[in-house]
Amino acid sequence: MTDQVLSNRPIVVAAPISYPSADAVNSQQVNIYGHSTLLYWWPAWAFGFVVGLLNLGQERLLSSDQHVNINSALGLSYISMLLLLIIFTNVRLRGIKSVVVILAVGFVAVLLAWLGWWGEIVSLLPYLSVQMNTGFYLVFSTALFVVWSLMFFVFDRMTYWRFRPGQMTVEHIIGGGAESIDTEAVRFQKLSSDLFRAVLGLGAGDLQATGAGPPGTTLNMSNVLFAESKIHEIERLIAVKPDAVT
Repeated sequence: MTDQVLSNRPIVVAAPISYPSADAVNSQQVNIYGHSTLLYWWPAWAFGFVVGLLNLGQERLLSSDQHVNINSALGLSYISMLLLLIIFTNVRLRGIKSVVVILAVGFVAVLLAWLGWWGEIVSLLPYLSVQMNTGFYLVFSTALFVVWSLMFFVFDRMTYWRFRPGQMTVEHIIGGGAESIDTEAVRFQKLSSDLFRAVLGLGAGDLQATGAGPPGTTLNMSNVLFAESKIHEIERLIAVKPDAVT
């Protein structure tokens, strides 16, 4: 009888414990790279190549027809673009400040139109002669492109943040140093955006980690591409306990 009861009991077989593979663990990782303000200077070399080609066509047209005058619009537009880049990459206009600046520029433009001064300002442009040859545009743009590429792909990646489930590591390529930080008490945030830098930098922004170390310690990573989406990825990873993937 006892044998019959035992034989009617269901046999429970423990399912084998499956651990995530190394590839699965490594996939749950995000690296955060900051960049210098040179990141926003890509219009300088890109527009420089375009202006150089247009200027080359203008020079060839001039050589074939001596009655054609060189138009200084290319030089004026390039100088204006460089001046705007210098201003926008050195002056922080976060949040409401950027809106105020846009409204102020719009007000000045409307005021000049109401006073009828735009015609006088435009009439002065033909007397401004800003001319640079094709060699200048191409040499300057090529040199700037090389420097920009070295900064973006090499030097800006020497120090970065690496996030894994429940853990943050500050990696230093030179010297091979690394500092691991428990993210349980760390608060991450994206600082208010600078409108002009966000446009020029593909949604770039500054990230801040508070509490990463002794009390009051703050780590900053400036000019992070796609900063908004990076914050969401960080929040997803730090919400996972390390035991869940080890």
